[in-house]
Amino acid sequence: MPSNTIGENGTITRDARSRYRQRAEGGAHGAFEAETKRAGGTPRAEVAVTRGAAPADIAAILGDGTDTVIRSRRMYDGERLVQLCDTYIPAFVADVAPAVAQLDTGTGGIISRMSDAGLPQVDVVEDVTQVAATAEQAQALGVEAGELLLTITHTGTTEDGRVVEVSRHTLGRGWTLRYGVPLS
Repeated sequence: MPSNTIGENGTITRDARSRYRQRAEGGAHGAFEAETKRAGGTPRAEVAVTRGAAPADIAAILGDGTDTVIRSRRMYDGERLVQLCDTYIPAFVADVAPAVAQLDTGTGGIISRMSDAGLPQVDVVEDVTQVAATAEQAQALGVEAGELLLTITHTGTTEDGRVVEVSRHTLGRGWTLRYGVPLS
């Protein structure tokens, strides 16, 4: 099965072909933890959970971003900060899956808690773009302000088309993104 790797030079190859199906592997609390452990790394995350409005571009994806659970994470491999991630979860999801608003969301993370509550994500779209690092991002990730960074905007939807999660991953230096496209 496809898997992430961490090269000897520290380059992280993020393999999107299976990462969400393997999110609970070995008791992991989400895809990042599972894939980093599988690659031989030492994952950890600093998590803050608040409630508030999503930024305008995220709110447009959510349809109504005025009341969201916001999960802000700094994600590490050992002591190396490798990505920043803010996840916006609509209030209706938090109402039926309150664990998504907890610091520890348990084995499989928020995607599993949504599924447990009857809101399984059946489709994920990830848009990859480059953005200029803000001063705050630059300081956190050890890059220059204005340096172009990869961002992944992950949108998870249910079978009936409801958006239940939008996550914005901002990656530090040293990432390769791998995607597979079935041709049949």
